[in-house]
Amino acid sequence: MESGPEGRDEAMTLHSDVADLLAGAGILDVDVDDAVADEHVRSSAYRRVVLVTASSRSRDRDRAIVATILRDPIEMVSKSAVVALVDRIAMKVTGPAEFRQWSAELLPEIDQLKTEGYREFIRRRIHDWLFHLSIEDGHVPTPAELAKVTDWMQRLLAEESTSPAVLALLAESGSRKKIRNIAKNRAGSRKPQAQNAMTR
Repeated sequence: MESGPEGRDEAMTLHSDVADLLAGAGILDVDVDDAVADEHVRSSAYRRVVLVTASSRSRDRDRAIVATILRDPIEMVSKSAVVALVDRIAMKVTGPAEFRQWSAELLPEIDQLKTEGYREFIRRRIHDWLFHLSIEDGHVPTPAELAKVTDWMQRLLAEESTSPAVLALLAESGSRKKIRNIAKNRAGSRKPQAQNAMTR
C-alpha cells in the first residue's frame, strides 16, 4: 500500500470496509488490523463473509458487499472472493432467470476492477453458471453454445451431468480430450442402468 496522504486514506478506507464487512456478517474473531496488514488474513475473512452472505435468504445486500470487497487494493484477493460468491449463489438459485437477474445487478460493480483479465474472468464465470442452470432447466445446448463456455464448466458438466444428451454432446464436442473421455465413460456407464430400468 502507498505511503503518504493517499496511502493513509486507502488504509483508512480498507480498515473501515473490512470492519463493516465483518460486523455485517457477525464475524467477531478476526482482528481488523491484522486483516488490513495481511492480505492472506483478509482473503480468509472475505471468504467467511461470502459464506455468511450466500447463506442469507435475502439478496438485498449482495451488491453493496461486492462493491465493498472490490475496493480492496489487491485485486486478486477481491476477485477470488467475488468468484466464490458467484459460485455459491449459482448453486442456490431456483433457475437461470433468478441468477441472470442477480448477476445483472453485480456487473456494474465488477467494472471497478482495473485488471481486464479479472473482469473477464468473473463475466465468464457468470456465463458458465447461466449455461449450467439452463441445462438443469431442461435446455439441451448446441455445439456452438458449448464452445462458448470454459473448460472448467465443461469438465464440471462431464463429471456431474445426468443428462444423456449433454454427456453425448460433451463426448463429441468437448474442448479437451480429457473432458470428452470423462463424458464418454459416464455416458457408457449410464446406458446399462437405463436398460436395466426399462426391463424391470
